Amino acid sequence: MLLYLLRHAEAVQQGQAFGGDDSARPLTEKGYDQSRRVGEFLKARKMDIELILTSPVLRARETAGIVAKTLADTDLSEVPWLACGMRPETALKELGVYSRFKSVMIVGHEPDISALIARFVNLENDSSVDIGKASLTAIELPRILQGVGILKFLIPVKLL
Repeated sequence: MLLYLLRHAEAVQQGQAFGGDDSARPLTEKGYDQSRRVGEFLKARKMDIELILTSPVLRARETAGIVAKTLADTDLSEVPWLACGMRPETALKELGVYSRFKSVMIVGHEPDISALIARFVNLENDSSVDIGKASLTAIELPRILQGVGILKFLIPVKLL
């Protein structure tokens, strides 16, 4: 499987008209633009993604929705295990269900995405990876197991 990992795009800061409800923070205009750029990058390079799995948190759902809409033929599914605080062990277990797919994208949060990348490519320290908003990573996974991943690319959105 080729696993694409996408951190959600820029969202409204906590406390700005949302009363501290972190899960209700929508994307900013910049976040919408970042999400479109990711989708256009994937589409222009014919990177076929069969399925996008997203966190149920609004900013991740909006990011995933924009990317899916740009790609047009990609299914989108909201999964609770991708919410803020996802543990790499949980993701490894849950992703096993999707092993029949050739390519899957997950849209989630930090530091969860960085920790998962570190586990897949067998880095000893999760803090060795720090993913910016709307950064796109691809890891080739011959099996859904810790330490077997091959990092194909990690691109910050400003380079897309």
